[in-house]
Amino acid sequence: MTRIVRHCPDCGWDRPFEQHHDEPGGCPDSPDGDCPEWSCTACGAALLIGAAWPAPARLAPAAQLRGRVA
Repeated sequence: MTRIVRHCPDCGWDRPFEQHHDEPGGCPDSPDGDCPEWSCTACGAALLIGAAWPAPARLAPAAQLRGRVA
């Protein structure tokens, strides 16, 4: 398995992370087969690294957002 060291948000330390689908094109959850999911070897927390996030179809113009309260 492939390993990298990243900061684990659950452990609070730098920990090794493993990729479970490390063979090229072997991830069934990704259209291109590259697995973006890495898990902490100490606690099992998952990170998505290099995943492509879809952009929203339409962004509201700033004039429409003015005066709104969050």
